[in-house]
Amino acid sequence: MNDYQYDNQTVKLFIFSSIVWGVIGILAGVWVSIQMWNPAFQIPPYFTFGRLRVVHTNILAFGLVLGTLMGMFYYIVMRLCKIPLIFPKLARLTLYLFNIGIFLGLVTLLSGKTQALEYAEFEWPIDIAVVILWVIFATVIFGTIIKRKEQQMYISLWFMIATIIVIAVIYVVNNLSIPVGLLKSYHLFAGLNSANVQWWYGHNAVGAELTMAVLALFYYFLPKSTGLPIYSHRLSIVAFWSLVFAYMWTGAHHLIYSPIPDWIQTTAIAFTLFLIAPSWGSVVNGYYTISSDWSKMRTNYLTKFFLLAIVFYGLQTLQGPIQGLRTVNQLIKYTDWVPGHVHMGVMGWDALVLVAAIYYVIPKLYRTEIYSIKIANTHFWLVVIGQLIFSITMWVAGIQQGVMWQATSPDGSLMYTFSESVSASIPFWKMRTLGGIIFTVGMLFFIYNIYMTVRKAKKPATVSLEIQEVKA
Repeated sequence: MNDYQYDNQTVKLFIFSSIVWGVIGILAGVWVSIQMWNPAFQIPPYFTFGRLRVVHTNILAFGLVLGTLMGMFYYIVMRLCKIPLIFPKLARLTLYLFNIGIFLGLVTLLSGKTQALEYAEFEWPIDIAVVILWVIFATVIFGTIIKRKEQQMYISLWFMIATIIVIAVIYVVNNLSIPVGLLKSYHLFAGLNSANVQWWYGHNAVGAELTMAVLALFYYFLPKSTGLPIYSHRLSIVAFWSLVFAYMWTGAHHLIYSPIPDWIQTTAIAFTLFLIAPSWGSVVNGYYTISSDWSKMRTNYLTKFFLLAIVFYGLQTLQGPIQGLRTVNQLIKYTDWVPGHVHMGVMGWDALVLVAAIYYVIPKLYRTEIYSIKIANTHFWLVVIGQLIFSITMWVAGIQQGVMWQATSPDGSLMYTFSESVSASIPFWKMRTLGGIIFTVGMLFFIYNIYMTVRKAKKPATVSLEIQEVKA
């Protein structure tokens, strides 16, 4: 392990650039939440709800989450394969292409240039750049795995492989379009086919990036940070193959009660219910890993990040299949229940795993200790409380909206107008903003902690250099 050098600089730069994009994406989300109940926060033409909302989703999903995942994939693959990155210069190129692509995406979305496809809003020139970036990234990761010195492939490598392949397939297919200008194109598919392909992509993009990729980090950093061996490698493999098989068939549960054929909807519902099993395979694995030594909850500050993350993942993977049932879907479809569900996963499961991974990696890369465990604990409780306020208020608002939309008078007419349902939702939207602000404050504590950790690590070297200069 000492006869080669890890490329840690690329990992560091991916983490730092992703944090920058994360600040932009989170602030855009808070701004959007305020616009829901205070239209005065609309600043046309660039900072309106329609433009800021896609900035919020794309910059967080791709700028923060994907950027962090790419850096962490590089970090993990070198250590599990026990060799350096096979093409370090290509790895550094992915860093530059990634940040250029996210910047261009931010500018075009604020300018109103979009394909109008959920999670696939970037126009065709950026899509081509993304494909090139992903091919290079896959070449580095797969090349390193093929040339590995460690023959045993740990579960994190399997999840990484699946993430890269699934994203490549679904991104290319869903972004097939007919360009009619430099920043304008039309989806190659039309009508129901467009909707079906879009949500085949949309749900599997979430499945690959926000589930499989994050599970790769979870399975690596949980045992590494706690010193506890994973409970069952066999269970993790079974959960992996079951998850990969079932996930690809579930996208149409976003289109229940739509004009697509009933058999497609039913197939999606059936596989969605099946997903509970492989998802909870990882939940059980994580829980039993930690339960082998509960004292880690007291002695290791990162343990609670991973425990709460897997709790939220378990709740998320129960709630999702349940809301896919037709009887439940008819109540919560198009209501605030849906963003409540999504944000429990992103703010609870994904965010906690990502920040825990960064808390672990940065001190390792700089050969120091985290600046303040107390600040990390404050960060933890703020993001958990903010996430719970956000999600719970949205679930309540969603149920209220569904009931009001379906309520009828004895004569069969609607009991409430849509405007009345909007007015009734405003208190919950204000609570959502409060939850978002608390979460944002927590993330600022996190950023400060990371900044001070890096600064602390660099300070001794600076002092030593100054002493040498004085002696000279």
